[in-house]
Amino acid sequence: MNILLIDDDRNLGRVISHQLNRQGYKTDTFTDASAALEQFFHSHYDLVISDIQMPDINGIDLLKRIRKHNADVVIIMITAYGSVDNALEACRLGADDYITKPFGFEQLLFVIEKAVRLRKLQTENRVLKATLSEKFRFNNMIAHSAAMQNVLRVIQKVAAGNATVLIEGESGTGKELAARAIHFNSPRKDKPFITVNCPSIPANLLESELFGHVKGAFTGATSDRKGKFEQADGGTIFLDEIGDLQGDLQAKLLRVLQQQEFDRVGGHTPVHVDVRVVAATNRNLREQVRQNKFREDLYYRLSVIPVVLPPLRDRREDIPFLVDHFLKKQAANDEPYSVEPAVIDLLRQYDWPGNIRELENIVERMVTLASGKRLTIRDVPDYIAQTAAPPSAAASQILNMPPEGMALDDIERLAIEEALARGEGNQTRAAQLLHIPRHVLLYRMKKLSIPAR
Repeated sequence: MNILLIDDDRNLGRVISHQLNRQGYKTDTFTDASAALEQFFHSHYDLVISDIQMPDINGIDLLKRIRKHNADVVIIMITAYGSVDNALEACRLGADDYITKPFGFEQLLFVIEKAVRLRKLQTENRVLKATLSEKFRFNNMIAHSAAMQNVLRVIQKVAAGNATVLIEGESGTGKELAARAIHFNSPRKDKPFITVNCPSIPANLLESELFGHVKGAFTGATSDRKGKFEQADGGTIFLDEIGDLQGDLQAKLLRVLQQQEFDRVGGHTPVHVDVRVVAATNRNLREQVRQNKFREDLYYRLSVIPVVLPPLRDRREDIPFLVDHFLKKQAANDEPYSVEPAVIDLLRQYDWPGNIRELENIVERMVTLASGKRLTIRDVPDYIAQTAAPPSAAASQILNMPPEGMALDDIERLAIEEALARGEGNQTRAAQLLHIPRHVLLYRMKKLSIPAR
């Protein structure tokens, strides 16, 4: 680690530099702040240690110039006893920590290690947020179908605002992904994104989980505790399966949406928060309102901007791209599996009651059980292959033999023609559908005078 040490006390600087060098650090020491600043601008340093009282440049001004030039360097200020207010002001302006004279070298080492560790965590957190922002950019969302392009247009518009959003859709359609895309493309993207799955938390604990509690609120409440809304302050809270929320919690949530405040469980002092609410449900909330199972006023507060995600069966054009995405995800750093077009054909014909989640599970299963690096129709689960598409007229003719019977050659001809039709003329795919080698298919096509397509 390269350290720049700035202190007008030459003897103190020499002692600190010597001790730091013995610890394996590379230290450049200056008694003149102007010269140190010039050196800093033309060199790389991981850490700056500077006295806050310098004769030529005030330590606060020095800090501002260093921080303006480099936002990542760790800065520790040295202050004399009685000048702590200046040190606190320095921390407010960007210093990572301070140490008060007189101090021992072990104390200085502790402050250095703590500041470096904290800065490392901050850097990792910043990188993680940048990674998430990139991951959930709108142009990374799979939306080749008209249905999903319409959804994408809506969430692009709502992301820039602050309105409450209600995402509706069947289980497995990607409601949380849409919520994350809204958050990470909004002005709140650098603030927390907190997820709460309402039905997964017992009803008697959900209020405390959402709104926190004060010490003594109930048995086991040994201290004050922040809830999810306070944790999300400044950011976004995602309430998944909001339709499962009980009546008393519906009223409390309505207060948050209207007034941006609530009381902790057992508390009587309002807690104010700045939180954007994105809710999701796989239920028909309008029907629940009609049945008096969901508050009408809360429903209208939640559905300021409704986003309806289509089921996978209504966006079949996206299936090839989703499969490709899941194959790359499965491969991690390895070469991803390839997939036969016939497999995609079967997957596009299946209705996917479990939607995208089911498709991802099927892709993972096929990759796990595949004998090679290319997925074939033999890797497709039987229940998908058997129910993917209704039989065509030719297939129905094979299955429903007329009373007078059919010649075996005619049955075979119909089977081959059906396989060729499903394979769009591709003989290899047709052979796979018939579970025979390609050369056998070619022999039988020639024998039965079936032309190639």
